[in-house]
Amino acid sequence: MTAIYDWNHIVCERDLDDLGHANNISYLKWMQSASLAHSAAQGWPIEAYRELGRGWVVRSHSIEYLVSALLGDRIVVRTWVADLKKVTSLRRYEFIRVSDAAVLARSASDWAFIDYASGTPKRIPPEVSVAFEIVPDNDDTLRATSAVRQKDKVSPGGSI
Repeated sequence: MTAIYDWNHIVCERDLDDLGHANNISYLKWMQSASLAHSAAQGWPIEAYRELGRGWVVRSHSIEYLVSALLGDRIVVRTWVADLKKVTSLRRYEFIRVSDAAVLARSASDWAFIDYASGTPKRIPPEVSVAFEIVPDNDDTLRATSAVRQKDKVSPGGSI
């Protein structure tokens, strides 16, 4: 089980805004891509949710931008599930530039588990909830991962 998942990306032209740095919409797309890749790595690709007839939708996002991502920057979007309740899940993200280990942004998404046909919230099935290890905000794993990142200047995982 991969509690903390790294999704890699190289900032390209389509990610940029008129000021020449990554557009805020790009961060949302990267969050979505990292979430889907993490879920698939845990055995829950989008097809499995379709087959189940239920899956995740976003209720809200929050993003704190710290440093701009620029064209050609290799970034890692690190993501983990911080909380899992009856029908909701809190997923956190950290955006890291590989070249200098700078934290570009931190974000969170509140997800709801719904029935696709009716759009109504549904209890998260045990087979889904057991696939994701919870990494609470005060977990030592986060501090350890941060220390390794600083030491190794981010060890890329996932795929580009």
